[in-house]
Amino acid sequence: MKWQSQWLTLASMLLLPAAGYCFAGYSAKPPREAAPAVSPEAAAASEAQPKADNEEKRPTHVGKVLETMHGGEYTYIKLEKANGETKWFAVPVAEVKVGDQVELMQGMEMGQFKSKALNRTFESINFSGGVIVKEDDETIKKKAHKGIVADAAKDGASAEPIKVERATGADSYTIAEVFQKKGELAGRKVVVRGKVVKVSEGIMGKNWVHLRDGSGDAAKGTHNLIATTQEVPAVGDTITLKGDFFRDKDFGSGYLYDVIVENATFTK
Repeated sequence: MKWQSQWLTLASMLLLPAAGYCFAGYSAKPPREAAPAVSPEAAAASEAQPKADNEEKRPTHVGKVLETMHGGEYTYIKLEKANGETKWFAVPVAEVKVGDQVELMQGMEMGQFKSKALNRTFESINFSGGVIVKEDDETIKKKAHKGIVADAAKDGASAEPIKVERATGADSYTIAEVFQKKGELAGRKVVVRGKVVKVSEGIMGKNWVHLRDGSGDAAKGTHNLIATTQEVPAVGDTITLKGDFFRDKDFGSGYLYDVIVENATFTK
């Protein structure tokens, strides 16, 4: 037995280093070093850094106007982009002409849209937020907004101050109040009385009604309440609106409303 013990000792001396070499060749990679901890102060400082310009910019549409026409509350523009692609856009009434180079805001795409004003169906059209103007170019700025001012007058939006008495009964609020209490009113029924200053028909299968009662702050945009409905009240009418109140309603493509009333019904 002595010779067997000596033989096993010798074998272990020869084989174990080789086995160690093999295991070393196929060993798993060492674990990566943990990322250095970031202090709360450093994280806060990183968040406070301004974003790069390209993170703030939204895509726009730039090109040459091939066709243009006014219809109701919109100016329809057929735009040719630099790559030769052509596309129809609808923007709030603006003064543009064939051959103009324009830049349009991003908008919402709609298919098979029928314009009642033009009696025409567009296979595909983009409802853009409007023509982008340069703040330092007063001539362009005035030109782009000329049509909007004229359109407001046409729709019956009076320059005279509006003063409408608050609705009576449960869930009744002034327009200023629905903005002030938007947090607690979200998801509830509201009743608001005001004067119709604008109606946009047939957008996304709804009619969009702008209502004012004389309350709120025009500089902050809290004087104008927008409601969607299947009804078509007349511009200039004083009506009582009832519907579902929403805050921060996002319809996509940049159409975000601070407050809005959906599924509204009206009574005079």
